[in-house]
Amino acid sequence: MLGRGFTLLELLVVIGIIGIIMALATVAYSTTQKSGRNSRRKQDLISIQNSLEQYYAANTFVYPTTDCTLASTYLKSSWPVDPGDSSSYLGVSACTTDSYCICAVMEGTALVGNSAASCDYSGSKTHYCISNLQ
Repeated sequence: MLGRGFTLLELLVVIGIIGIIMALATVAYSTTQKSGRNSRRKQDLISIQNSLEQYYAANTFVYPTTDCTLASTYLKSSWPVDPGDSSSYLGVSACTTDSYCICAVMEGTALVGNSAASCDYSGSKTHYCISNLQ
């Protein structure tokens, strides 16, 4: 008559399979979280760009001269902050009457979206930048 329990080997195999599944799930969850934060950063920068362009059109075709956040009246809510650490987005060059450039540091290894060459961004991290459309 055979015993009704599991052998030690069978238990170790099951525990090993569960461990592998948990490791894969953790990696997938982490990647999804990074992707979601990067998407949020990109959408925030697009909203900032739209508000600055609306400011430009409403104020005799000049951008805010000292502080880009002056255009926050054209945003639906307050000036956005980075979803990862709640810091401000990186302003590469201060707003001037004829241009602006704002960047967000992205998580990951691939550049997402716009090239920052027009912003003269010299950082070593992956980033997404917006600049004036006019």
